[in-house]
Amino acid sequence: MKKKISNALFFILLMSLFSCQEKSLNGSQYNEVAQQVEQLRQIVSTPANGDSLLKNWKALDTNPIIKNDTLLAARVKYNIGRLYGMAGKDSAKFYVEDAMELLEPTKGNLEDKARNYNGMGNIWSEKSKEHQANYYYNKAATIVLSDSTLTLSPLSKTIMLLSAAQSNSSLFQYDLAQQMNKAALALVPQLPPGHINRQRPLVQIIQTMSALHESPDSMKVYLNKIEALHRENPDDYEIGFLYECKNKYFKSINQNDSLLHYLILKCKMDEEAYLQYPLMQTRINNLFISYTNIAGTYILLKKGDMAQKNLQKAKELLEKNKNIISEEHSIIYKNNLAALYELQGKSAEALHLMYQAFDLQKNNYQTENTQAVAEMNALYQLQAKDRSIQTLNENVKINQLQLQQNRLWLALSILTIVLLGITLLFLYYTNKLRREGQEKEKVLLQHQLLRTQMEPHFIFNTLSAVQSFIRLDNKENAIKYLNRFSQLLRSSLELSRENFVSLDDEIEMLENYLVLQQMRFENVFSYHILYPHEHDFSEIMVPPMLIQPFVENALLHGIDLDNGLGNVDISFELKEDILRVTITDSGKEKITQDEPMHRSLSRTISQERVHLLGKKASITTQSTDHGGTIVVMHIPLVYA
Repeated sequence: MKKKISNALFFILLMSLFSCQEKSLNGSQYNEVAQQVEQLRQIVSTPANGDSLLKNWKALDTNPIIKNDTLLAARVKYNIGRLYGMAGKDSAKFYVEDAMELLEPTKGNLEDKARNYNGMGNIWSEKSKEHQANYYYNKAATIVLSDSTLTLSPLSKTIMLLSAAQSNSSLFQYDLAQQMNKAALALVPQLPPGHINRQRPLVQIIQTMSALHESPDSMKVYLNKIEALHRENPDDYEIGFLYECKNKYFKSINQNDSLLHYLILKCKMDEEAYLQYPLMQTRINNLFISYTNIAGTYILLKKGDMAQKNLQKAKELLEKNKNIISEEHSIIYKNNLAALYELQGKSAEALHLMYQAFDLQKNNYQTENTQAVAEMNALYQLQAKDRSIQTLNENVKINQLQLQQNRLWLALSILTIVLLGITLLFLYYTNKLRREGQEKEKVLLQHQLLRTQMEPHFIFNTLSAVQSFIRLDNKENAIKYLNRFSQLLRSSLELSRENFVSLDDEIEMLENYLVLQQMRFENVFSYHILYPHEHDFSEIMVPPMLIQPFVENALLHGIDLDNGLGNVDISFELKEDILRVTITDSGKEKITQDEPMHRSLSRTISQERVHLLGKKASITTQSTDHGGTIVVMHIPLVYA
């Protein structure tokens, strides 16, 4: 039983080791792949390395380890979408949406969610879908504002906040925009000196303050900070943003001369940019509005000729790029041209242009409203989808809680069954040990009982021999015999209290017994006791008086005591954990009728004792060619 339990425990331990080794191997592969993902995320994309980066990301997208891990799969898909987005490809939306669908059901992972929301905002912004872009920009900014423990870099946080602020400003949500601009400004000290995002929050704050018509003094505070940045790092910041902020400040305090000065400086920069990229839509619109704003300022200064000159430049630009100039800029152009006509006394032309500007403004509002309605419908669908996902996530959480509860009950049930099984096994094993103990105790009692049966038999034969000496009036031999017998009897009484005696003591007792028998039968037989002297027989234990009855049978029933040629050989051999005892007699010619009865009684008692020693114990008997008998005993070894 113990051996089986040990084997089972060893098997479980072995399987655990293999399982741990497999988990360790899988963990090692996961860590290696996760490290590759992190290394690729640290590489800044450039036109030179963009294709190779995309190739590496797409290779990771097919990795089985990536596919089986939600977070890694989302990161890989987001970065593929980001690279496609930088290349202006529509595939960007597909990959970023996949990343979002993977992340939305997960708990936590706010950094990755914020990146995906901001990326989706960029994608919708490129498609001129301002409301959808604003929805995702605000989701990203909300995560940044709500959790100060995010591991996002200060640069990532400022980008997300500023993108959301700019989007809110374009939709006239100025208060929300200003909140995000100022939150981004608080992160600016953590950015490296000369970084563009040190200036951008200040610029956007001034733009929003101008739209809200806030105090020029408040605006001046932020304008001074921009000027300080340009003094500290003049080569790191685009001077055009400083000119633009000064224009808004001087316009707010009605300093038209200073306003005109910075408008002209800004216009020169726009002209240089237009000459460098004459087909770029942004450069064309920037230059057009610069000419228009300068003309408007000249009108305020009552300088009609200069205003007309700049409006003419704007007209030429408009005629070349009718489909590129925005309607909003065209409205400003027509209003300024009407103001010029009014300044020149051309009231009819001015009124006509104002009607045109009004119609254009009306059409623009209608177009914007139609677009806004369409975007709001799309936004409603997005919000409905998000609510559906949120509801689904809540249902998933409920199901997970129910599953966890079921697992808990299952675990408790299994634990109860296991404990019950262990208890039953313990009771069974304890009961078995008790039965084995009782059986062992029974065996010991039977040993003692059989010994008590053997010893009177031996004493009876000895007393018969003494009686024979006395009857024959052989007093001297009777005294010697009784002296030797007393020694043997004393030794037998001392050993009879023990369940096992050393083989040395057993051999010594046999030798005393054989000497007594030689004296009894007047040396009509010889004996030999053979054993290997290299073994220490004092350490080997055997039941007392176990061998003697077979030796006695060999003397009384196995040799001829009349012819004086009888012989008994007793040999001891050790084979592994078995003591082999061989008793060989020389045999006799005549067998009396009562001998089988004596032999049967002795054999029955001794065989019962041997059988109590276990399965390995045995007694076999065979006849020799000369009429003798060989008794072979196998006795399991017990060491002291």
